[in-house]
Amino acid sequence: MTMVSSVQWVFFIFANTVVIPISIANVFELSSETMAMMIRASLILTGITCILQGWKGHRFPIMEGHSGLLWGIILNLGLSAQALNIGLERIGGGIVTGIVLASLVTILLIACGGFSLLQAIFSPMVMTVYLFLLTFQLMFIFFEGMLKMTSTGVIDIGISLYSVVLALIVATLKMKGNQLISNFSILIGLLGGWLGYVLLFGNDGAGMTTSAPFQLFPLGAPNLEMGIVVVTFVAVLLNLSNTFASINAAEKLLQRRAAKKEFKGSMLITSISTIIGSGFGLVPYTPFTSTIGFLQSTRIYERKPFFIGGALLTIIGIVPILGSFLSMLPVTVGNAVLFVAYMQLFGTAFSSLNGKTFNSNTIFRLAAPVLIGISIMNISPAIFSELPVLIQPFLANGLIMGVIISIILEKGVNWLKYEDQPIKRGKAS
Repeated sequence: MTMVSSVQWVFFIFANTVVIPISIANVFELSSETMAMMIRASLILTGITCILQGWKGHRFPIMEGHSGLLWGIILNLGLSAQALNIGLERIGGGIVTGIVLASLVTILLIACGGFSLLQAIFSPMVMTVYLFLLTFQLMFIFFEGMLKMTSTGVIDIGISLYSVVLALIVATLKMKGNQLISNFSILIGLLGGWLGYVLLFGNDGAGMTTSAPFQLFPLGAPNLEMGIVVVTFVAVLLNLSNTFASINAAEKLLQRRAAKKEFKGSMLITSISTIIGSGFGLVPYTPFTSTIGFLQSTRIYERKPFFIGGALLTIIGIVPILGSFLSMLPVTVGNAVLFVAYMQLFGTAFSSLNGKTFNSNTIFRLAAPVLIGISIMNISPAIFSELPVLIQPFLANGLIMGVIISIILEKGVNWLKYEDQPIKRGKAS
């Protein structure tokens, strides 16, 4: 069973990883050979980082992968090249500089006792807001990814219906199957869904691609394009919220308290991996809070399958043909299965409230950042086009804005004043 669990980890991590370097390479107009090199670098480094985190970092079976928050920021900056009147290589180089500087500052904070400051900023309520917003953001992404669009921009009914049915089957296996089937419902869904897709529709996934030799700075050499550097720097520091949210959620699920040194070790490994990855054009790393949904779906909490899965992923990156084969997994199948797996994350967000109740005043503490964040997620970024281009990536990102609003509310309002006070009863006359 350990090996089967390890393979399930491989598919889970792979499905969450491979699309990110592909999209970055496309936006920065890189060759298919360079894209393949970035995918290989991503798989190798992701596998190694997962092992290091489980062994010497936070010591939980939590996937370490490319940050969705930074992924969105980097894509947005690349797509804004024309509006900024800056070449893609200058933008890419500025991104690398911002990533490295922020990672070095994080390492410095850890070394100089700044952990308490970070803990104070990312308070439990801020982390609850983050979990709710992350859940909604992932659901939007995976639901949209389940639906196949034709070249004319309309829905492909056959493939989309297949994805919906696959999601229902995986959910049924998770809820109604015996423990063994329930634990491996994700792997069954990915492999069975892939096979069914090929039989019904053929394989329209990516074919075998030749990889270029490993090369440094495919996005552009580091530079001091200050606007780009500042935007990326701030985003990387905000990304630290992922570490606190992931470890806090894992603590509750696995019923083990993480020591301060494990928080520090996790941030140190993330920062070092991020610096190395930036040299190969990779999006910064972070512990995936969404892994909690995967763990709740599989109910396999041991670290051994996680370690083996990380090692297998590294091997897949080293051997190009293996990565090329797995990249043929249909995107709609992966999204359908992950949609079900990440539904569990809503429960994690809800339980993070720890039974806390709100009154008509204190509800703003949660409702304002969550609902504003969701609202921003559901409007077109184009409405911010008249604002300065370099602040658009922040204002158009519902997750970032929700977290920022929550931090401001937690630090700027004394919520104890608005809590319901016990009724004082006078003596009977």
